[in-house]
Amino acid sequence: MPLTMNREVFVTCAVTGSGATQDRSHHVPRTPAEIAASAIAAAQAGAAVVHCHVRDPETGAPSRRLDLYREVTDRIRAAETDVVLNLTAGMGGDITFGSAEAPLPLNEAATDMIGAEARTAHIAACLPELCTLDCGTMNFAEADYVMTNTPGMLRAMGARMTALGVRPEIEAFDTGHLWFAKQLVNEGALAAPALVQLCMGVPWGAPDDLNTFLAMVNAVPRGWTFSAFALGRHQMPYVAASVLAGGNVRVGLEDNLFLDKGVLATNAQLVERAVGLVEGLGARVIGPEAVRAKLGLTKRAPAG
Repeated sequence: MPLTMNREVFVTCAVTGSGATQDRSHHVPRTPAEIAASAIAAAQAGAAVVHCHVRDPETGAPSRRLDLYREVTDRIRAAETDVVLNLTAGMGGDITFGSAEAPLPLNEAATDMIGAEARTAHIAACLPELCTLDCGTMNFAEADYVMTNTPGMLRAMGARMTALGVRPEIEAFDTGHLWFAKQLVNEGALAAPALVQLCMGVPWGAPDDLNTFLAMVNAVPRGWTFSAFALGRHQMPYVAASVLAGGNVRVGLEDNLFLDKGVLATNAQLVERAVGLVEGLGARVIGPEAVRAKLGLTKRAPAG
């Protein structure tokens, strides 16, 4: 299928993530105040969407605490800078097995597996405009860790997000995840046209070579909106690749810590670099109001 460059591009900034990056860069935000401030700075640099996880303020470890999500949400909504809020719903699907010779019992200290309602409790409480839906199960980097999202779990989570009026952003780490996303739309758990994030180069999902990327792009149904990212030093090349393939872009400290070799980045600097690349290709970077119009989103009022 011929590719058509996207001329109206929105930038998403993935502000902090849940990976073990908190001690690798002092720019990775930990507290709700730091996460919100970094998200707002990214928006001021040109990001129309901010994708947020929360972390334990003391340790920087990933967290599911509702009070932390509420504080981040309230701070971003109270800011003078407008931005579309996207909260993760990926937490709570982590299974870590024992050794290869004794996989059971599970490594309980590293396993966090909860039900669909609990995994979306912060979505129901905060009602962001967007939230993520990791649309499949996969071996995820570490030897004995599996990112677990069963078909039943995804049907329940997707239906709940849709009922709440929160637009799911489908996270597709491989081609089969897109296949199941289409099934969820066909069944009515997700509304069409859907929004997709193509996640490239995450071990052990889709590798970040261009042949695989184009296979992922070609699997996105016509009329759906997609964005894409890759990790580390491939983050900025995939800004260009996604725009040229007809998509939008994601950058941020969740996926990459460096601006240049040996130079630690801030979220705002990564967004600024991405905006320059997009505009250098001859496309226009659109803001949050245009994204809301494009995706049919309704901005939520700050807590009163």
